[in-house]
Amino acid sequence: MASQPTPWLRRRDIVTAYTLLRIVLGVNFFNHGFTRLGSIPAFAQSMVDLFQDTFIPEPLVRAPSFLVPIVEFIVGILVTLGLANQAALITGFGLMIVLMYGVTLLQNWDTATSQLIYCLVFFILIAANSFNSFSLDAWIKRRKDLS
Repeated sequence: MASQPTPWLRRRDIVTAYTLLRIVLGVNFFNHGFTRLGSIPAFAQSMVDLFQDTFIPEPLVRAPSFLVPIVEFIVGILVTLGLANQAALITGFGLMIVLMYGVTLLQNWDTATSQLIYCLVFFILIAANSFNSFSLDAWIKRRKDLS
């Protein structure tokens, strides 16, 4: 009985898929932050209004709300470029944990489901970081190795 060939994923294909997934997540996060940078006080106030009927005190909603767009913007740039990629991905995942707490506290299950998809993408990108070959991190490492 002949053995069946084992299907293998080519490293080049995985690197390509990783790069595209990393870039699309980065662009998404970048635009989340970028579109809010000019209206951070209004964004923070909308979050305060959203959480007014919860047990969370207003300062504990307002303060992080000022940081969310900035973190999204910075994480988005870094992930898009693949610069400090692992740290940026972990920071983004940490932000998702905070956001997930908020939306589940509000019992906004549709948004929680959407955020779970983001968390899955962060998981994949963090776990497969060894395929981050087409990035500024990889370019810097190659330059350093040549020195």
